[in-house]
Amino acid sequence: SSTSNPDINTCFGDTYKNISRANRILEALDKLEGKYSTTELNTLRAEARFFRAFAYSRLITLWGDVPFYVTSITPEEAFEMGRTDKAVVLKQIYEDDGYAAENLPVANNNSGATRVDKGTAYAYKARTALYQHDYGTAANAAQDCMDLEVYDLAPDYGELFRDKTRGSKEVIFSVAHSSDLELDENGKPTTQAIGSFIARSAGGTHNAQPSWELLAVYEMTNGKTIDEPGSGFDPHDPFANRDPRCLETFAAPGSRIYGIEWNPAPNALEVMDYTQNRMITNKDSKGGSDASNCAYNGCCLRKGAQESWRTTLYNDNPVILMRYADVLLMYAEAKIELGEIDATVLACINDVRARAYGTTRTQTNDYPSITTTDQTALRKVLRRERRVEFAWENLRYFDLLRWHQFENAFGHNMYGFTRTANRAKEYFAAGNWFWPETPTFDKDGFPSFEAMADGTYIVQHGERKYDEKIYLWPLPSDDVLIMNGKLVQNPGY
Repeated sequence: SSTSNPDINTCFGDTYKNISRANRILEALDKLEGKYSTTELNTLRAEARFFRAFAYSRLITLWGDVPFYVTSITPEEAFEMGRTDKAVVLKQIYEDDGYAAENLPVANNNSGATRVDKGTAYAYKARTALYQHDYGTAANAAQDCMDLEVYDLAPDYGELFRDKTRGSKEVIFSVAHSSDLELDENGKPTTQAIGSFIARSAGGTHNAQPSWELLAVYEMTNGKTIDEPGSGFDPHDPFANRDPRCLETFAAPGSRIYGIEWNPAPNALEVMDYTQNRMITNKDSKGGSDASNCAYNGCCLRKGAQESWRTTLYNDNPVILMRYADVLLMYAEAKIELGEIDATVLACINDVRARAYGTTRTQTNDYPSITTTDQTALRKVLRRERRVEFAWENLRYFDLLRWHQFENAFGHNMYGFTRTANRAKEYFAAGNWFWPETPTFDKDGFPSFEAMADGTYIVQHGERKYDEKIYLWPLPSDDVLIMNGKLVQNPGY
């Protein structure tokens, strides 16, 4: 990406603002010694140090070696600052997370607001360590979080993302939102506008959809991947007999979402509006008059969807930043990479898988449990498990980053249906809908649709490009220029 990319520059600058604020809070707390109890001051220090660690973890993950300071600095000192080896920064992150874990209570509630607690510190130490390939530290920190015995998997995977009460024992850290309370000076909600996710028939613009690549990686309910012999996969009905998380992430054709029936099929020119109890024009049909503006791949995101979004066009669901399923799978991944594969590794993976089927790990007749202890096979299982469990939770980028899999991920372009209604109808009439055949997969489990893209019915909708330099983000060009050579740019930018 460009060294002047505004999103990258904002992320870099805002992260350092967080660090500076944490440092100032810590210095202010030192001045309050004797005026408040040591326990109370240490709890506040722990919160500040947690967020400083959170910020530095983001920096070394995305930029590598970065400017580093743990006290207030003057502008003159800042201009003299170069980049510090990320190993030094990582040591401070571990110290900060360790202090936070030691001094934060198991439940940190104040005035009804849920704040970071002991488990949050352990979980984020595990995440940072995993991102830095420090698997021993990651496994130990995840184990520490598990040993608290205060978290558990929610019984209903889909409901977890629709629950606004923040009452789930699975959620370790989240940011609450409210379209009733978060208003601008004109009384308009400032929470996330969600119209781009909502089906056109429900009043949205539906510019954002989950990908065919994601749809392809969910296993069948028999535990086989869709390309395996005997899987039973039908490319003309790719939503049937899939891991239940598939239908909690994708809206299946014919299902209800946003108070309407979702059906992108070229022959579905009308759909049911359940809120009005009548049939309406299907603005999402690939064979309709508005086919060129419909979802390019005929998919619709269900995860977290609320029928209220249809009227508010705003998302006030809590943003889940860390949940217990992630801790379980981080522990499993770390142990796999260490070559320490035992019953605890399989237990963590199977706990997550069983929950998806509404059962428990020991009920192996009710879900496809994992039994292999082969490191290569289990690594592939773990990576697929993370992809389907955390789809659309802003973790995929960081997974691909630490697995060094950008080349494979960006090696396939984006494909979808034709934008022409008549061609879509021809494709449907020929019996090819949804897919004409099962996509192929590479050795790492990445699906490919190149073989079925004929340029007429299935076409390319986006081009992906891979460049080795993207494993580190560019430092903002303005920062590099004003530092008089002391801040060296990352390679390739």
